[in-house]
Amino acid sequence: MKNIFIIGIAGGTGSGKTTVVNQIINELPPDEVCVISQDSYYNATDNLTYDQRSKINFDHPRAIDFELLVKHLTELKNNQIIEQPVYSFVTHNRTKDTVKTHPRKVVIVEGILIFNNKELRNLCDIKIFVHADADERLIRRVKRDITERGRDINEVLSRYQDTLKPMHQEFIEPTKNYADIIIPNDRYNTVAIDIVRTVISERL
Repeated sequence: MKNIFIIGIAGGTGSGKTTVVNQIINELPPDEVCVISQDSYYNATDNLTYDQRSKINFDHPRAIDFELLVKHLTELKNNQIIEQPVYSFVTHNRTKDTVKTHPRKVVIVEGILIFNNKELRNLCDIKIFVHADADERLIRRVKRDITERGRDINEVLSRYQDTLKPMHQEFIEPTKNYADIIIPNDRYNTVAIDIVRTVISERL
């Protein structure tokens, strides 16, 4: 029975969570770490039409299947293999595929809303919040949604104004208070990564 260390990494859209995740991964042997993304756990919406699905507020905690996410993390912690769902941002729905995920010494769970759920917070051994200025996040989000998700600029900007910004202020920014470490993402933050590395090596 191996000890499993769960790291939660939250922060607004485009705050640089992926960079921090990669920095931590680079510090560890590849067979000792796995990443669970909140984005894989959006609710299945088979009962809705495409138009209805495209109107879902994906930045509200209600859009996330926290029950399944908590169940899967608990199973990993108990050294069980899970079948992680695969979500498509093109169809706004889960696909029929899953990803077989084995328990690893370090499990990183990342996503904008992960600290909104108390059970999920309690499963995390260390909670990290990545902070970036709003304009910086907007620029990154616009670039990503246009290049990776095929959205057009007007759609991205109106979604930012109508949904992303108010949701960030209501549900994401306040969860900074739950974090053990806040990483300002205005530079390569070696100090924070060093702290995380030390904590992991002490635990493992």
